[in-house]
Order: sequence, then C-alpha cells, then structure tokens
Amino acid sequence: MESNHTACPLDAPVAASQFAALGSEQRLAVLRILVRAGEEGLTIGTLGERSGVTGSTLTHHMKILAAAGLVTQQKQGRSIICAAADYDVMRALSNYLLSECCADCADEKE
Repeated sequence: MESNHTACPLDAPVAASQFAALGSEQRLAVLRILVRAGEEGLTIGTLGERSGVTGSTLTHHMKILAAAGLVTQQKQGRSIICAAADYDVMRALSNYLLSECCADCADEKE
C-alpha cells in the first residue's frame, strides 16, 4: 500500500492529534500489529484475529488511526478490506520528538 502522506515536519497540533490517537491500549496494539505485518498490511479479518478486536470496535479504532494519518486503508464499497501502517507518518512523529534531542545539554555544562 502506498502512503498518501509525504514526510514533512510536523507542527504541534498535528503531533498532538496523532499522539491522542495512540492514547488507547487497543489502538496502540492494532497499530503495532500492522507495523509487524509490513507495508502490505493485513486484511481487516486477519487484523481482528491477531488483535482480538473485531466488528464495530475495530472499525472505530481504525477510523481514529486513519484520521490521524497513522494507517492507510483500502476500501471496497463501504467495507475496509485491507489496512497498513503509514511508516512515513510514524517516522515524522518520531522525528518530531527527537528533532531537538539533547539541544540543551551543552547549556547545563557551562
């Protein structure tokens, strides 16, 4: 699956909304399963089996993860048939946290 997003620097509101989407143990578990599955992703049925989250609960979690840009979905009609982690978006989110890593360390030594 191809990402619909480009890797670009995040601003604080976007990063905050993405972190908020990860604020559920079930959503975090679903995303980690998709990360393990690789770029091809999983069918929704397989994702449900592996995560133990099915039906409307899985649909709800996928909607939130997709709105935050953390996953991509392939739809057929009204049904989601496949989902994958969006690695570019997750890298941008990680880079948001780490972009100024240790920037103030030198100040403490002076």
